[in-house]
Amino acid sequence: MNSLIFRTIAPLLVAVMLVFSVFVLLRGHNEPGGGFIGGLIAASALAIYGMAMGVDAARTALKVHPLAYAGFGVALAALAGVLSILFDVPFLTGLWTIFELDEVEVAISTPMVFDIGVYFVVFGTIAAVALALEDEEGGA
Repeated sequence: MNSLIFRTIAPLLVAVMLVFSVFVLLRGHNEPGGGFIGGLIAASALAIYGMAMGVDAARTALKVHPLAYAGFGVALAALAGVLSILFDVPFLTGLWTIFELDEVEVAISTPMVFDIGVYFVVFGTIAAVALALEDEEGGA
């Protein structure tokens, strides 16, 4: 897309969308949201960046191939399930631990780790498809 306005506003829009995707990911345990919709929002941000700046710029911004993000997400989600087996409970049983950092309690759970894995799987897969489609569109 060759619009000066779109190219100017796209980086700001992408930043807002990425922050919102993390917000949706983290609030997904108590309210609507979670890894799937957060990953879709993040992939949409990358697609917007690709439309505004070009596919090569979007691939450069990612640093690694999008499917590497998906593979990392699968490994993270599997790790969340395997951790429960190590504690002699059924696969994907939720486990929680609480850390105290500077007098602030931080709870970490295997459902949250699984959700983050889903986030990366969805982001990586949809980003790979979107960039491939934009690449074909630009070449035609």
